[in-house]
Parts: sequence; structure tokens; C-alpha cells
Amino acid sequence: MVLMLNEVWFILIAVLFVGFLFLEGFDFGVGMAMRFVAKTPGERRVLINTIGPVWDGNEVWLITAGGAMFAAFPNWYATLFSGLYMPLVIMLLLLIGRGVAFEFRSKLDNPKWRDTWDWTIFVSSLLNPFLWGVVFAALMAGLPIDSEMNIYASLFDYITPYTLIGAIAITLLCFLHGLFFITLKTTGDLQNRARETAKKVVYAVGIALVAFVVASYFYTDIFEVRGAVLIPIFALIVVAVIFARSFALKSRDGWAFTMTGLTIALTVTSVFVGLFPRVMVSSINHAFDLTIHNAASGPYSLKVMTIVAVTLIPFVLGYQIWSYYVFRKRVKEEEHLEY
Repeated sequence: MVLMLNEVWFILIAVLFVGFLFLEGFDFGVGMAMRFVAKTPGERRVLINTIGPVWDGNEVWLITAGGAMFAAFPNWYATLFSGLYMPLVIMLLLLIGRGVAFEFRSKLDNPKWRDTWDWTIFVSSLLNPFLWGVVFAALMAGLPIDSEMNIYASLFDYITPYTLIGAIAITLLCFLHGLFFITLKTTGDLQNRARETAKKVVYAVGIALVAFVVASYFYTDIFEVRGAVLIPIFALIVVAVIFARSFALKSRDGWAFTMTGLTIALTVTSVFVGLFPRVMVSSINHAFDLTIHNAASGPYSLKVMTIVAVTLIPFVLGYQIWSYYVFRKRVKEEEHLEY
């Protein structure tokens, strides 16, 4: 089977979002853990140091996904950003605030100053995956898109019981992913506390994901459109969560982290599989759906972009793998590192 370039770029954008939520997912989880696991300013410093060298590189995946969407599917980009302008701008501001907090919290030796920026990191880390869950669920449920690809979505078009269930599931999943990452990067009491918290959160993650799948059956048409492919994916998600719990109970942290990463990858994949070949679903009329065909750039543009992407992606991946290899050591409070 020969894939068309439209399909290739749809898959590439899906892969970029999988990479973003896999990598940034544990960043968000570590940020949430600053208020649930760390007990002292020193422990919060350690948690920041676990992601200090890599968090900005992880966000490159989101920037690349947005750029790829803009270039390959300009109608998708325009409709999405005009319809979901408010949550996407809030997400951007939260990411900016988190980056500023990482840079500024150590500029003054003042507990109130540091605590303010720590709360900024926590709030951003909590709300970002929450809003991503809202956006992904809204894409699957459908939004009011007319025949001209214009969208007139009010707050209550994308804040619904279904999107809130999706938001809670994604947020809890990122929190669990971050807790397992902490167990891999720290030692002593902080590591044990993260491990014990993960053993409790994994149950909530399982319940939330099952609720999200059941709600998807009632609120979307993804089972009707892609049920034969989605059911095995959902089964694998359940298996991955069960294994994550099992590995957590045995303190096999690396495998537990792998399982939550797999769960994130499968969850994001299910969103894109459920949409395909659509990129946005119209709640007015399915004849107005945006697809990989009517939302795409011209063949020449896609061809040039493919050549550029194939040339540059190996260098970007190589640099990121090298970064993780260099900063692979566990972080200790005695090291006094500042990022």
C-alpha cells in the first residue's frame, strides 16, 4: 500500500503529538509532584533539576507539531486555532509562565519569591495536560464547523462532561508518568514517596481511562468509524495500565515508566485513529468535516516539506537522545544544581 503525502503528514503530526505528550507528560507530572510529593524547598529544587536540562527540548515537539500542521494542513490550523483560540492561548501563556518560573525562581534568595514561582510551575503543569485533554476530546466529539470551514464554538461547545472526563484522564496519566520519572531520577525519601504515591494514583488513572473510553462510545462516532482498529488499541491501554501497577508494586521503576509512556502513546494514537481521515469533526453536518484532503496544502508543498523533514529529523532526534544520555544520572539534593 502506497501512502499519499496527505496521509504521511497526518501520521507525522500524530507522532509529534505522541512525542510531545510522552516527553512533556512527565515534565507536567514532575511539576504537579512539587506540591504532592516534595515537602521542602530543597526537594522541590531536586524535582526541578530532574527536568531542568530537558524540559525546553521536550516542548520543541509541540512547536514542530504546530508548524507541521500549519504547513501541511493550513485549513486545519486556521479552523482549530480560531475555534479553540481561548484554551490554546491559555495553554501557551501557561507554558511561557512555567519557562519563566524555571529561570526566575533562583534569582532572589527570598522564600516568598521562590514560592510564587513554584506555584506557577505547579498550576501550569496541572492545567496544561487538562486543557490538552479538553482539546483532544472536543476534536473527537465535534465542533460547530460550517460549509466554509468557519467555526463558531462557544465555551460550552468544548467544555462538556465528555471533554472534562478526557481532561481528567490525561491529567492523571501525566501525573503518574511524572511520578515514575521521579523514581528513576532521585534517591532516598523523595524517591520512596513518589513510588508510594504512584501506587495509589495508578488506580485513579485506570478508572479515568475506562470512563473516557466508555464516554467516547456515547459522545463520539469513533467506534462506528474505526471500531475494528480502536478496540485492540483500548485493550492494549488497559493491559499497559495493569502492567504499570504490577511493576510499581514490585518497585521496577523503569518498566513502570515504560508502561505509562506506552499508555500515553496509545491514548494519543487512539485520538488520531478515531479521527482519520478527518482532522476535525463538524457537529453541524458531517459533510462539513475537515479531512486530510480538503484541509491539506498542495502536492508540491507537501513534497518539498517531506524532503526537508526527512533530511532534518535524524539530526533533531540525535541531539535529543544525546541530551538525555548526558544528563542520565540521578539527581541529589547535595549537588546544588541550578537550572
